[in-house]
Amino acid sequence: MDKQKELKILGVILFVFLGFFFLPLQSETFQTALWATLDLAKWYAQEHVILCLLPAFFIAGVIAVFISQGSVIKYFGANAKKWVSYSIAAVSGTILAVCSCTILPLFSSIHKRGAGLGPAIAFLYSGPAISILSIILTARILGFEMGMARMGFAISFSVIIGMAMSFIYRKEERIKKEEQMVLTGDPEQRPLKQTATVFFTLVLILVFVNWGAPMKSDTGIWSWIFSNKWIITGVLSGILSVSLVKILKIKWTWVATSVLATIVSALLAQHYVSNSKLAPLIPMSVAIAALAVMTLNDKKNTENGEWTIASWGFAKQIMPLLALGVLVAGFLLGSYHDDVALNGVIPNAWIEWAVGGNSLLSNFLASFVGAFMYFATLTEVPIIQGLIASGMGKGPAMALLLAGPSLSLPNLLVIRKVLGTEKTLVYLVLVIILSTLAGYLYGSVF
Repeated sequence: MDKQKELKILGVILFVFLGFFFLPLQSETFQTALWATLDLAKWYAQEHVILCLLPAFFIAGVIAVFISQGSVIKYFGANAKKWVSYSIAAVSGTILAVCSCTILPLFSSIHKRGAGLGPAIAFLYSGPAISILSIILTARILGFEMGMARMGFAISFSVIIGMAMSFIYRKEERIKKEEQMVLTGDPEQRPLKQTATVFFTLVLILVFVNWGAPMKSDTGIWSWIFSNKWIITGVLSGILSVSLVKILKIKWTWVATSVLATIVSALLAQHYVSNSKLAPLIPMSVAIAALAVMTLNDKKNTENGEWTIASWGFAKQIMPLLALGVLVAGFLLGSYHDDVALNGVIPNAWIEWAVGGNSLLSNFLASFVGAFMYFATLTEVPIIQGLIASGMGKGPAMALLLAGPSLSLPNLLVIRKVLGTEKTLVYLVLVIILSTLAGYLYGSVF
């Protein structure tokens, strides 16, 4: 009998037993934290999974199946021109209005296809950090100088962190570089521009279905897009339907039936679902299910079925870790969205007290807490607005803006599975250090 193994099992059993034995059910803080955990999980399921993650899984599937390894290596590989790979990775966030969790399937996909560690990390950071919508919202609500500073710091950080990771693990990258010098990869099944049409149509659908509500006083282009986002999404869905027939060669009768089912479900949802925020989830679910069924049953082109299987693979890998991360983050740090503000076991007042002023410690604490909190796309701005009103300094606010959207506990759990514990910790430390220094610099100037 392995005594060490049995002692570990005994230790786990005792830990769980004592946890339940001393469970502080009568504590108001515990009750609030538990409610915050359930509230965040419910909100995440309603607002994020169907509209954000499921489309992101299919986008990752496109990269994994339709884009050849040779193309990924050409633009992101260890032998790619650094100015090309880092430039593409650094500005990708302006196109992808995604959060720290939605970027994960895309990052995992390009990493598996042979992207160099540096460009892959730059893409991982920039995706949620440099959304053009978040920059504009930051400038409008928190001030023009904060919006511009956030954009400048975030773009720079994506390159600096990527290059730092590449340098730290240069031996591994050198081996990858040598391997890729003789690796030609599979040939493209179709012209890259055709695959790009499917890819970018899916990306645009992801962007517009998640287009956030503007300020009430805003009557400009952003407000117009929000008011018409489902019309725009419908047009994009039409383009995707044509692409499925013309590019992926799926039977037009299948696609037409799927489109009809989606339209009928949308009309029924609009009529019978009283909650306007939940109504879009029904046609979106029907459309995603129809896409999966069509591709899996396409016997003529097996590559289409592989697309959905690859997307499912990303879902199996990422979803359980995200769920665990959301539960832990909700319990420890609370749930903040829309008009909901529920503290976790760590009181919000402690955070507000710790991040006042502009010391290195306050900026570090803001970066550290932000690295583990979960921010959905654009929600960081109103949250930080509230913290500033409660006494948070401008420097720590900038540090939180730089660390918070790009990282979260759910995000880190998945990155660890892709890169391993050591690289994940190095990435975390780099983000926290740079965010701390940037916040301190910004607070000293402004």
